[in-house]
Amino acid sequence: MTAYRCAVVGGGIIGIAVARELAGRMPDADITVFEKERELAAHQTGHNSGVVHAGLYYEPGSLKARLCRRGVQLLYDFCRQHNVAYDECGKIVVARDETEFARLKDIRDRAAANGVPGIELVGKQRLTEIEPAAVGMAALHSPHTAIVDYAEVTRALAADLESSGGRILCGREVTGIQSSPHAVTVATPEHEEKFDLVVTCAGLQSDRLSHTTGAAKNPRIVPFYGDYFLLRDDKRRRIRGLIYPVPDPKYPFLGVHVTKRIDGQVLLGPNAFLAPGREAYRPGNVSLSDLADVARFGGFWRFAAQNVPAAMREVRSVLSTRQFVAGAARYVPGLTVDDVIPAGRGIRAQAMAADGSLVDDFVITQTGRVTHVRNAPSPGATAALAIAEYIVGQSLSAAGLDG
Repeated sequence: MTAYRCAVVGGGIIGIAVARELAGRMPDADITVFEKERELAAHQTGHNSGVVHAGLYYEPGSLKARLCRRGVQLLYDFCRQHNVAYDECGKIVVARDETEFARLKDIRDRAAANGVPGIELVGKQRLTEIEPAAVGMAALHSPHTAIVDYAEVTRALAADLESSGGRILCGREVTGIQSSPHAVTVATPEHEEKFDLVVTCAGLQSDRLSHTTGAAKNPRIVPFYGDYFLLRDDKRRRIRGLIYPVPDPKYPFLGVHVTKRIDGQVLLGPNAFLAPGREAYRPGNVSLSDLADVARFGGFWRFAAQNVPAAMREVRSVLSTRQFVAGAARYVPGLTVDDVIPAGRGIRAQAMAADGSLVDDFVITQTGRVTHVRNAPSPGATAALAIAEYIVGQSLSAAGLDG
C-alpha cells in the first residue's frame, strides 16, 4: 500500500481536528501539521468565550446547521472519553418587548428545524427561575447549550494525533503552496516539502494562503476585534449559564452578551469593530499592511456604507466601558462599570464578499489536491470534529485517495 503524505496548515481546533481525522482514515499515511506560532490554538481557538453552540440561529440545511448539530455530539463524546471538562449550563435568549418576541419565535422555529433538543419558549416567571439575574418579557431556553475550553480540546486532539504518528511543527510558517496534478509543494522560509494532499485551516490568514494556489480572491478576510470583560466575584455568582440578547437584523453582529466560562468566570462581550491588524490583540498594536489591505478592498467600503448605525453603536462601546456594560444591563439589570475588569480581546476572521455582504455559511473550496477552509466563523469551534469529517471526505475524493 502506498504511504501517502498529507499536510494541514493551521494549528487551531479545526486544523488539528482535520489532521486527526486524516490519521484515523489513513493509518499508514504521514500526517504533518504546520503552525506558524510557537503553540497551538494561539488565535481564534484560544480567544473565544468557549460556547458549545446548539444550533439556534443557522439557516436550516446550511453547512453551519448540519455540521453544528453533528459537531456537538462528536465534541461531547470526545470530551467525555478524554476527561475534558464540558458543562451543559444552558442558554437563554431574552426578548424585552413584542418586536423582539416576534424575532424570538422565528429563532425557535429555526432551531426546531435544525433539530436542537429541549428548546422552549418561556415567560417571565420561568425566565427568572432559570436565570434570576435576567429580566425580559420572554426567553428562548436552550438547556443543552454548553461551555468548554477549546484550547484544551485542541491539545487533547493533538495528543491523539501524535499518538498515531502525526507530526506537529510549531513555529513553522507556510509562505506558499503550489499544486500540480500529482503533488502539492508546501513552502516555508526554511525549505519546501511535497505532499499528496494539503488542507489549509489558516483562519485570519486563510484568504492570503489560498491566493498562493490561484484560488479566487473573494471572499476576503476583514478582521473585527471584540473586547471582553470579566464580572467581579460578587456579580458572577448570580449568573448560572449564558444570557444572550435577541439579534437585531439592523446590525451585522450580535451585541454584548453574558457568558459563563468553564473555569467559573463570567464574561461580558464581545463588541465588534474593525481591527487595526489581523493579529492585533493588544490595544495599540497596528499593522499598516493589514489596514492597507482593508482600505484597498471595495467590499469593505460597501459594507461600511450599509452599516453606519451599527458602526456608531459599536464605536460607543469601544470608547466607553460604561456604554459597553450598558449593553448587557438591558437584560441583566444592575450591572455597572464597577462590576467588571478587562479580560482581553478576540479577533474574528470575518469573510466578506465583494458586494460588502458578510459571508454567513462555512466556505470550503477545492483547488486540485488542496482544500481551503475559507470561512469558519462561529460555530466553527463547536463543529470542528464534524467539519473535519466533511473536509477529509471531500479532500480524499477530490485527490483520488479514497479508493
